[in-house]
Amino acid sequence: MTQAVGEAPAAAPRRRMSVSAVAPFLALALICALGALANPRFLSFDNLTNVLARSTFIATIAVGQTLVITGGGLDLSVGAMAAFISGLTILFLNSGLIDNMPLLIVSAMVLALAVGALCGLFNGLTTTIGKIEPFIVTLGTMGIFRSLLTWLAQGGSITIRNTDVRAAYRQVYFGDLFGVPYPVLLILGVAVAGAFILYATAYGRHVRAVGSNEDVARYSGISVARVRTITYVLQGLCVALAVIVYVPRLSSASAATGLGWELTAITAVVVGGTRLKGGVGHIWGTIAGALILEVIGNIMLLSNLVSEYLIGAVQGAIIIIAMLAQRGMSASR
Repeated sequence: MTQAVGEAPAAAPRRRMSVSAVAPFLALALICALGALANPRFLSFDNLTNVLARSTFIATIAVGQTLVITGGGLDLSVGAMAAFISGLTILFLNSGLIDNMPLLIVSAMVLALAVGALCGLFNGLTTTIGKIEPFIVTLGTMGIFRSLLTWLAQGGSITIRNTDVRAAYRQVYFGDLFGVPYPVLLILGVAVAGAFILYATAYGRHVRAVGSNEDVARYSGISVARVRTITYVLQGLCVALAVIVYVPRLSSASAATGLGWELTAITAVVVGGTRLKGGVGHIWGTIAGALILEVIGNIMLLSNLVSEYLIGAVQGAIIIIAMLAQRGMSASR
């Protein structure tokens, strides 16, 4: 009798975790069904491919944000960081330092990854060594990164000048492999890598432990500062990967690049089931959350039910609803 009473409470959390993990995909399926009813063009191959490709930027950044939030942090600088990296990447492409065009483009990608990692490292070290709240640190770097881009662009925009380079680089966003666009392959690759890191490595377990209870993790011998700093470095790399496929889409960067991406990325993370207080992260749920946001925006564009100018309001409402749902589930425990 005692054993039965002791085992009963353990089964309930597993059920709730299962519902939490599946809910974003059920919501995505429901929204897609509504989209098909709102406009028959929604299910066309071209439209669905466009939705997947456009979600690349937020989905890729949101994977990194999932790691940061799971570890008990937060990064508000991702949109400004994307703008800054975009500007530096384009300036390098315009520099003509390398005559070989493929090598020039590859070098620009490597530069983007290096700058992204350094930006993430700066956020991480300032947060951990400086012992400043991540909200304050990344709010500050958000202003720094965007101001640097504005300074580099002299208040305007930075554009790829060489038409040959622009045409060659465009294939990174508009090209495909066996009919699958490169951006979609990037989403899958980043999601698989993120899921492997979070669920299948000792570091991933440390990230969850630090996010759940920092003091207990520290007493267990985990280097809290190192674990959190690495999450910010990974976030910077994810931002850089998003930039690599974003730059060839428009071939320019300005102070408006990446505006609002931080809110959208955090919304995707929360909608995907990751707990904003840390300790629980769902990489695949985050991907579903990013797709949900993009699908909703796409439906608003295809239909006349709601103005497309209210997309930001809809996203804000979604994150509030998702947080209320998370709080309701926590209270039920």
